[in-house]
Amino acid sequence: MKLRSRFFGFCLLLPALSFAADQPSLPPKSAVDAITAADLLKHIKVLASDEFEGRAPGSKGEELSVKYISEQFKALGLKPGNPNGSYTQEVPLAGISSAPTASFTVGGKTMELKFPDDYVATSARLQEEVKAENTDVVFVGYGVVAPEYGWDDYKDVDVRGKTILMLINDPAIPDPADPTKLDEKMFKGRAMTYYGRWTYKYEIAAQKGAAAAVIIHETEPAAYPYSVVKTSWAKENFEIDAPNKNMDAVQIRSWITLDVAKKLLADSGQDFDALKKAAITKEFRPVTLSAKANFDVKQTIRSFKSRNVVGKIEGSDAKLKDEWIMYTAHWDHLGRHSELKGDQIFNGAVDNASGVAGLIELATAHAKLKPATKRSVLFIATTAEEAGLLGAKYYAQHPLYPLEKTLADINMDGLNVWGKTRDIEDISFGNSDLDDMLAAATTRHGRVMNPNSQPEKGSFYRADQFEFSKVGLPSLYTGAGRDVIGKPPGFGQQKKDEFVAKHYHQPSDEVNPEWNVSGGAEDVQLLFEVGYQIANGEKFPEWKPGTEFKAKRDEMIKK
Repeated sequence: MKLRSRFFGFCLLLPALSFAADQPSLPPKSAVDAITAADLLKHIKVLASDEFEGRAPGSKGEELSVKYISEQFKALGLKPGNPNGSYTQEVPLAGISSAPTASFTVGGKTMELKFPDDYVATSARLQEEVKAENTDVVFVGYGVVAPEYGWDDYKDVDVRGKTILMLINDPAIPDPADPTKLDEKMFKGRAMTYYGRWTYKYEIAAQKGAAAAVIIHETEPAAYPYSVVKTSWAKENFEIDAPNKNMDAVQIRSWITLDVAKKLLADSGQDFDALKKAAITKEFRPVTLSAKANFDVKQTIRSFKSRNVVGKIEGSDAKLKDEWIMYTAHWDHLGRHSELKGDQIFNGAVDNASGVAGLIELATAHAKLKPATKRSVLFIATTAEEAGLLGAKYYAQHPLYPLEKTLADINMDGLNVWGKTRDIEDISFGNSDLDDMLAAATTRHGRVMNPNSQPEKGSFYRADQFEFSKVGLPSLYTGAGRDVIGKPPGFGQQKKDEFVAKHYHQPSDEVNPEWNVSGGAEDVQLLFEVGYQIANGEKFPEWKPGTEFKAKRDEMIKK
């Protein structure tokens, strides 16, 4: 009888031992608990204070931001992240202040456009004046060339030296089986692809040799109101100061309002709605308008060195410490607009003082680990994200540590400030097995990981991790959950919508006394757990089959 009991007990133990062996390594509670809501809010209040003047690159705000983040890294015991012994990576930028004039001429009548209420226009070319005079205007639908979908909005039409007019987002093609839905086989259905991003539209315009590229703004497909276009473009903008002075970029980049576009088309004998409907078919061909466009952009250019802030914690494993994971968040925002009446400072509290606060808190947690994770960890606060992910782009082009030995990037851009949630959104969902790691972590904590609830907004392509993904690095980017504990259904989505409509890229993105950043702290703790597992794991995270970034990673690893 005793023998049988012992044997039975041993049998029960076997699966338990096997199960324990399958469990992922988890960070010690003391390190997790180092990430606190109080400290998050403390950092946000400093970075989003009026003293920092909106943290524009090349300003007093940059000096204060870089100093503050560097000092935090140093105080935590992080080593300088740049191999040259400093906490910064210089990023050569050019500040461009544009004074544009623009008009369309149709049938001998000239439509003068009012800047910035009717349009914005700038150039990435580092020249004092850039013109596109008396150019033909061609409507090119969505301006997309996507061979994998059998799609070409240019259809052999030569647009060299012309002004092209295009729709924002990518083609919204109805599902043949259910016209109330979008076709999942074309441009990922409801989700935005990179073809829908304004950056792609200007890139393809340059490749096609267009003189000017004009995007028609619409709030719903753009995912933000025209006021965001005004505040983002009608100010000093920034570009990487490349050796060729960006002469390979399209001459003129512009947005116009929907009302201006409709009038231009109507004056040219065209109907906006009819053209938009035609543009969602493969058969669409460019339409040359009976109009001429004139753009003249005078520019004041200043070249300067901006900085990514970089700290590191070296790995504890002799064999693995030359491999890396990265946490990233952009420190910059839109600065101070002296022409505004009233509040002139774009404090950027949520966007992205909160993300940088999360970055500092992650560094705090990792600094508590004794020993450190097996692999080394980089903490990078990037510059000029608001100008087109420029700091991340520069690091991706000039990495301080080999990208083929970097396992993943975990990016933070706007933390949850409205309380604890039962869920967290994976904005990067569907791309890599980092999804699975995040889902497992949320389950362990009694929470739920949901895929991006608004993929049509293209948020994945609008944050720093996209630049790292483009060069093949698996990336994780999360957003605030919508199921807020103790609040009525819909509260979380209401707050998201309210932020985009009223506060995104506006002076009102300030610290709010009604905030509850405890939810943001819990989300950062989840990211810490995922990063900890990557840094101690047996294998590199991988892109999922069919993801557009997989080939780049495979090529990188082979080298």
